[in-house]
Amino acid sequence: MPAKRGPRAAAPMAAAEDGLLLLQSQALAQEEAAKTKGEMLTRFLKDKLAEEERSSALNLHKLGAQWRAVLREAKDKELRQDVEILRQTFARVMDCKDSVIEASAGPSLVTDVEEAEEQHARALRSHLHNIDRLLQLQRCRLRCLKEGYGAQLEALKMEFEAERYGVGEG
Repeated sequence: MPAKRGPRAAAPMAAAEDGLLLLQSQALAQEEAAKTKGEMLTRFLKDKLAEEERSSALNLHKLGAQWRAVLREAKDKELRQDVEILRQTFARVMDCKDSVIEASAGPSLVTDVEEAEEQHARALRSHLHNIDRLLQLQRCRLRCLKEGYGAQLEALKMEFEAERYGVGEG
């Protein structure tokens, strides 16, 4: 028969259970703390990632703006050089044209204009004369066609009359 255990024997067992419960609650608390710490770390890393993404987007925007500014400066310089070259070319062309005008200025330009006007007037008179001849030819042709039509009409009338009287007699 087993010996009876008294209240003393129950006490070490209760202490062991209490110790076990204490250890379980501590383990549970540690798990909770670890879980909380993991969540905080995850939240911190997510916040850090979002901040990095915002920073990256902002820096990319700044970089793009700076790049456009550099390109604008380069294009500005290029266009200014082009304008200067065009200005110099225009000045040279104008000087050439001015020298031509000065060299040929005076009565020669007036006579050139008068000769051109005379030539135009001759060409216009010749053209009008040719148009008049064409109109004359067309009128003559039309008159001939009308006479031919009239003659054929008379011939047909006479033939018709002859047939009419010839059929009536026979």
